[in-house]
Amino acid sequence: MCSGAVQLKSVGEWFDIFWLLLGEKRYIGALGARVICDNIPGLVSRQRQLCQRYPDIMRSVGEGAREWIRECQHQFRHHRWNCTTLDRDHTVFGRVMLRSSREAAFVYAISSAGVVHAITRACSQGELSACSCDPYTRGRHHDQRGDFDWGGCSDNIHYGVRFAKAFVDAKEKRLKDARALMNLHNNRCGRTAVRRFLKLECKCHGVSGSCTLRTCWRALSDFRRTGDYLRRRYDGAVQVTATQDGANFTAARQGYRRATRTDLVYFDNSPDYCVLDKAAGSLGTAGRVCSKTSKGTDGCEIMCCGRGYDTTRVTRVTQCECKFHWCCAVRCKECRNTVDVHTCKAPKKAEWLDQT
Repeated sequence: MCSGAVQLKSVGEWFDIFWLLLGEKRYIGALGARVICDNIPGLVSRQRQLCQRYPDIMRSVGEGAREWIRECQHQFRHHRWNCTTLDRDHTVFGRVMLRSSREAAFVYAISSAGVVHAITRACSQGELSACSCDPYTRGRHHDQRGDFDWGGCSDNIHYGVRFAKAFVDAKEKRLKDARALMNLHNNRCGRTAVRRFLKLECKCHGVSGSCTLRTCWRALSDFRRTGDYLRRRYDGAVQVTATQDGANFTAARQGYRRATRTDLVYFDNSPDYCVLDKAAGSLGTAGRVCSKTSKGTDGCEIMCCGRGYDTTRVTRVTQCECKFHWCCAVRCKECRNTVDVHTCKAPKKAEWLDQT
């Protein structure tokens, strides 16, 4: 197992770049790639070289960070741990990332996938000087519907995967400890998840719209499909330990199944995230909105960890009965709707103090 100091080095510094790249798109262009890249703490030499050489790709990485963070928060919106980001914290999600838990496994996978998705999309949209459409999809091919010609602009997944692997994995390959091995495995799961959902899009050519001839290209699916898939991988994540030589994994306990290449892996059990626990990175669920009727993870019984909930009656104002008036306006009425909002009670003071 990794020590806490090693975990901090291998976890926090990789996410430093996200905070710098989550700012304005013009950030790198205005200050200069060398200035920015030299001031990102913790980058290894290979990452710094790539950052300086490809400033336009770094901007895409920053834009991709917004997307994968939003996706993480969507996937866990009804759970005690809801992927909350912390301002000015270089690990993005706080100390929860220092534990080798299934939450850390998911974050590494979804962030790696987000980098691949963002770079691949930017390539085919002509935003990057180093890549364009996929150069390998040329000539004739066939599928279940028959023959077709490759054409259009296929998304360049090859370049996206290759650059993401070179940049994201560089630090882990240098550290070579158990946590780095876990991160590398989960990074790969994220990259392959994006490739898994490439789709074939075609345009028909022929008389009266018949499909006697087809031109097809490969396109990225919506990132939500990747997020849904990785969330299922999170639910089925495999607890492992590193082998003595540190080169592979073995099942954490006798009788546990072995991890495959598509499984997310983790070392440590997760905290319950019920109460504020600074050491574990848990923000607790006090004040979280819950559903009084749901039996799932968003239900008050589970979300509030048995502490009970407060109910507040609120009035919401929405636009309704909208009508189009010639020309050219849409006019709506204001509708008021009174609803009960349930929020989790805070733990008793003594219970809270025990965790801080």
